[in-house]
Amino acid sequence: MSGFNSERLGQELYGALRSGEPMAPLTERYPEMTVDDAYAISLAFLKARQKQDGERVVGKKIGVTSKPVQDMLGVFQPDFGFLTDAMFAANGKVQMKDHIAPRAEAEIAFKLKKGLKGPGVTAQDVLDATEYVQPCFEIVDSRIKDWKIKIGDTVADNASCGVFVLGAQKVDPQELDLSALEAVVAKNGVEISRGAGSAVQGAPENAVAWLANTLGEYGIPFEAGEIILSGSLVPLEPVVAGDKMTMTVAGFGSCDVEFV
Repeated sequence: MSGFNSERLGQELYGALRSGEPMAPLTERYPEMTVDDAYAISLAFLKARQKQDGERVVGKKIGVTSKPVQDMLGVFQPDFGFLTDAMFAANGKVQMKDHIAPRAEAEIAFKLKKGLKGPGVTAQDVLDATEYVQPCFEIVDSRIKDWKIKIGDTVADNASCGVFVLGAQKVDPQELDLSALEAVVAKNGVEISRGAGSAVQGAPENAVAWLANTLGEYGIPFEAGEIILSGSLVPLEPVVAGDKMTMTVAGFGSCDVEFV
């Protein structure tokens, strides 16, 4: 690929992350870029965070799994990326100064008690390997200007991940029908969306199995103790400083996030 250097482009994304200055879409600059190329850039981006900031991987994420999100972004296949310890907003407060154009999405997070590695991982394998599930907000953010992304852009940009917030409730997924769960999302006290677990590849565990198998193609396993974000149940919601959001799932729990 002429002029293409995954290490350099990973450093560019890292620079955009730290400066808050978004960059032009990579797929416009390199229209021949493949998903494999994008994943190589993503790994270089991650390596920069690890080397320069001491971040460590604590999990993985899948995104763009539901039709509302695909329609919103114009990306029609899932993306995938890494979670680091620095992405965890432990107090439920998200610093807007650290983001460019954040959007909130309500998800189900899986905490693994044993590792998984594709190919051949099934939805039941995911449930068997999960210690508990939690309600979760992922705050996505794009280092690509104006969210003008294609699948290559978002994969390279660590699946457009910003930070994530976990609810306090921890539930054994074997006790639930995750596909039947309904999340109700409110912004500043007003309901804005609802979404079922079935919106995510038919069920959240299906999305996690897809991710395990996709990463397995690159030799990347799920490790015991990792957190896996399974994709948004609802359309992404743009946020500004002062916003407060809540997701509530009957019989499962809730999660709150505040943007400061």
